[in-house]
Amino acid sequence: MKYTSSTTAVPDAPAVPRHVAIIMDGNGRWATKRFLPRVAGHVKGVEAVRTVVEACARRGVEYLTVFAFSSENWRRPEEEVSLLMRLFVTALEREVSKLHANNIRLKVVGDLSRFDAKLRAMIASAERKTAANTRMTLTVCANYGGRWDIMQAVGKMVATHPGAAEFTEEQLAPHLAMAYAPEPDLFIRTGGEQRISNFLLWQLAYTELFFTETYWPDFSIDSLDAAIASYQNRERRFGRTGAQLAEKTS
Repeated sequence: MKYTSSTTAVPDAPAVPRHVAIIMDGNGRWATKRFLPRVAGHVKGVEAVRTVVEACARRGVEYLTVFAFSSENWRRPEEEVSLLMRLFVTALEREVSKLHANNIRLKVVGDLSRFDAKLRAMIASAERKTAANTRMTLTVCANYGGRWDIMQAVGKMVATHPGAAEFTEEQLAPHLAMAYAPEPDLFIRTGGEQRISNFLLWQLAYTELFFTETYWPDFSIDSLDAAIASYQNRERRFGRTGAQLAEKTS
């Protein structure tokens, strides 16, 4: 299913965000503050993912997208990258059956070519197993970058329309990595940083942004509810005036 970009049409603004996107930042700093190795923070972070997935599903969120590993994260120390890859494998082994039992679909998007054959096969198997699930779609962005996403979409669009000199958003949209999902209503970043760090650059054009000092391993159900409450208190105008919105709802 293809969704229209909010830059060309005005989408609904549901009380519960239909799509929540999260940069899960602060795992390493959480561990360092406790005099633990950084990988301990990543392990604890997986537990937080489980908590948030369950909470989002109960609250009626239809799409949850988490930034697990960016294309820039390869610059981290080799030992940490290796541990992250092993943790990814372990998480797939332990969590996919639980997702499936709870009617949650799993998608993994990004340039997966850099991952080893075993991990790619596990990802493909997990996606096949959960493909028909309808309660919520959990997307894990792995070796993903927003600029990569736009460039690969442009390449596919040009190949689909040979000889064309001009293109539209509608022609590009089906080739984006997350063409199956609506644009996020709410973006959350933990860990105190206030930037989007090459995450869903196209898709976040009109998303409500929420930043928190809380490190990801400490991000709880209450933290999620605070982010959703902040979203609910905002007036989503999409270029219109407040008076126009009041007219529409009166």
